[in-house]
Amino acid sequence: MKAFQEYYPENLSHCYGCGANNVHGHRIKTYWDGDETVTRFTPEPYHTAIPGFTYGGLLASLIDCHGTGTASAAMYRQEGREMDTKPSFRFVTGSLHVDYLKPTPINVTLEIRGRIKEIKGRKVVVEATVYADGVATARGEVVAIQMPENFGTAA
Repeated sequence: MKAFQEYYPENLSHCYGCGANNVHGHRIKTYWDGDETVTRFTPEPYHTAIPGFTYGGLLASLIDCHGTGTASAAMYRQEGREMDTKPSFRFVTGSLHVDYLKPTPINVTLEIRGRIKEIKGRKVVVEATVYADGVATARGEVVAIQMPENFGTAA
């Protein structure tokens, strides 16, 4: 099964969080898991906030890109279309809210799970939770806005 991000066109694959073309980025990969979406990511030592714990900005970026990828897949699913069909559904973040529930250890693979809260026109609201060893450590909401077809084509 291909990750949602593997369907992104070349010109939209440079995002620090999810772009396959960004060699310095996170390059997350998101998949359906029933009605939820899932991303797994293992923080590196340089993602440290305080020794032993993950930097909160990293968690926010994981929730952000997980949310926009989930929004894209949700629109395709709602229309009963495959993710490689046109017109493309691609999203940018309109709003990001993150609550940090408890410190997130740095030495574990994180699991980010998302659920669709609302689809309304060009807007998709995604709720996402970060888990470390099955414990929820951060929760966020992404309001994702569908990009116009020509967005990202200008230099």
